[in-house]
Amino acid sequence: MTQVPSFNRTLLHPRYWLTWFGIGLLYLLVLLPYPIIYRLGTSLGRFSMRFLKHRVAIARRNLTLCFPDMPQAEREALLVQNFESVGMGLFETGMAWFWPNWRIERWFHVSGLEHIQKARDNHQGVLLIGLHFLTLELGARIFGIHNPGIGVYRPHDNKLMDWLQTWGRMRSNKSMLDRKDVKGMIRALKQGDIIWYAPDHDYGPRSSVFAPLFAVEKAATTTGSYILVRMGKPAIIPFTPRRLPDGKGYELIMQPAVENFPLDNEFEAAAFMNKVVEKEILMAPDQYMWLHRRFKTRPEGEPSLY
Repeated sequence: MTQVPSFNRTLLHPRYWLTWFGIGLLYLLVLLPYPIIYRLGTSLGRFSMRFLKHRVAIARRNLTLCFPDMPQAEREALLVQNFESVGMGLFETGMAWFWPNWRIERWFHVSGLEHIQKARDNHQGVLLIGLHFLTLELGARIFGIHNPGIGVYRPHDNKLMDWLQTWGRMRSNKSMLDRKDVKGMIRALKQGDIIWYAPDHDYGPRSSVFAPLFAVEKAATTTGSYILVRMGKPAIIPFTPRRLPDGKGYELIMQPAVENFPLDNEFEAAAFMNKVVEKEILMAPDQYMWLHRRFKTRPEGEPSLY
């Protein structure tokens, strides 16, 4: 079972002082009124394109790979909007960790809670399909306010950040599980818990198959969701935290439970889940984490897409 990090005096060591300074600055910034945060975040995101050129190139390549038929001018506009979301993502992380519940609820509209209740009425656990949107921290916080669940994460290399992100996420949720702790996830699902799970990143060839994602025919896709669904028998509920335009706030959308998930074949399960992922991404394509090398793992003998 995953050991959740806790605060200890070693986190006050001078090696972490710069991190503490950044945390303090972020805390102060998110005390500002949200319309000001929105203007700061989007401006910072656009400005960051000047010095995050490598990440800009990755995001541009991902958009080209996924949407080859989209007009170039439209893709470039989407790229700029995406980096506005990158800037906002920094502030939204601070909002998720430091804002009180009442302030988060003020800026969120939540829909689809009845789908969670239906699963509970059926005595099922819930596999909550949440993608790597740049709003993910804020989305997890607002979801937990209504339905506390268990987050799945990769422990941070920086011990202070590992503790802080866990503390922030557990302000409105039950606990956290290492993404490698599959037994812990299955146990939680069988006990009727809600597991926040992201099947959309490239985790390497191990425990993955190559399945289509948008226009990329062979995208390394984890088989984890196949194992969790087969063993835990949960309701599969996609959810999307989406930022509204012009600083109007956010909406959290929970979809009806996914039906007819294939349980006999890992490839079919991965391809099916990728269709769910595509549908979620298209709900807020400008807010997805395109600066990550989603297609870095290739079948043996095939060249890199980057």
